[in-house]
Amino acid sequence: MAATRRMWVLTLEYVQFPVLAVAFSIGTLVGSFINLLVYRLPIMLTLAGHRGEGLPGEASLPPDAQAGFNLILPRSRCPRCLAPLKPWQMIPVLGYFLVRRACTVCQKPVSARYPVVEMTTGLVTVLVIMQLGFTPEGIAGSILTWVLISLALIDYDTRLLPDSITLPMIWLGLIVNLPRIFTSLEAALVGACLGYLSLWCVYHLFKLATSREGMGYGDFKLLAMLGAWLGWQSLPLILLLSSLLGTVIGGVLMLRGHARTSSIAFGPCLAVAGWVALLWGEEIMLMWRMMMYE
Repeated sequence: MAATRRMWVLTLEYVQFPVLAVAFSIGTLVGSFINLLVYRLPIMLTLAGHRGEGLPGEASLPPDAQAGFNLILPRSRCPRCLAPLKPWQMIPVLGYFLVRRACTVCQKPVSARYPVVEMTTGLVTVLVIMQLGFTPEGIAGSILTWVLISLALIDYDTRLLPDSITLPMIWLGLIVNLPRIFTSLEAALVGACLGYLSLWCVYHLFKLATSREGMGYGDFKLLAMLGAWLGWQSLPLILLLSSLLGTVIGGVLMLRGHARTSSIAFGPCLAVAGWVALLWGEEIMLMWRMMMYE
């Protein structure tokens, strides 16, 4: 893996601008799908009777959320007046400004989150290709990145990390590492097991000490997924970075007046830490070892 990694400063010698432009375009298109997935999947799970923590109740479902509601039907529409969107209105990023940030029928404002997610997905896809190259590693890393964005947003909205995403991704991580794209199959298998068991132990120890639940089972599966993709060697870094990020976010929320017992979604912290480990994990660990031995 280290032999194929490229530092950004040297990247443009290997990856031409057209490739990065294509990566950005594909990323924004995927970002548009992520917006749809993040909105619709929790509703689909509710309609199917999978009631997990944070899922919307039947009373809060949109008017068109009935039998047959899925990722394809009904057509994309305004969530308020249900006016169907025209193709030009669904162009990633640009469509938001073409409609002047409001529905053309009911004139209600359109959330800025849609273009932000699309733009962010495009930019991080470019970063992945710049760092890993237009290689099997870069393509697999892009897929993992898109899934992490989706899971982070769903968990932020609903405190839910759907099994329909995390479990298939665990298996896909093992398959990806059959040819040792990120790590060996053995390290991926151990990573999946240790990822799940480490947070499972933390969960039960915290519950035993406080009689409260500190996280959900979806967090165990997300860390198992990251272990399957990146290997057990990445787990200490991911746990450290996600814990630091969670501590910072919790501290900020307390400063803003939130109660000490207020919960935060840990999935986004794991997702960010996993993405950092994907791109710069080896460099960070190398720097850490150098500092330790100085």
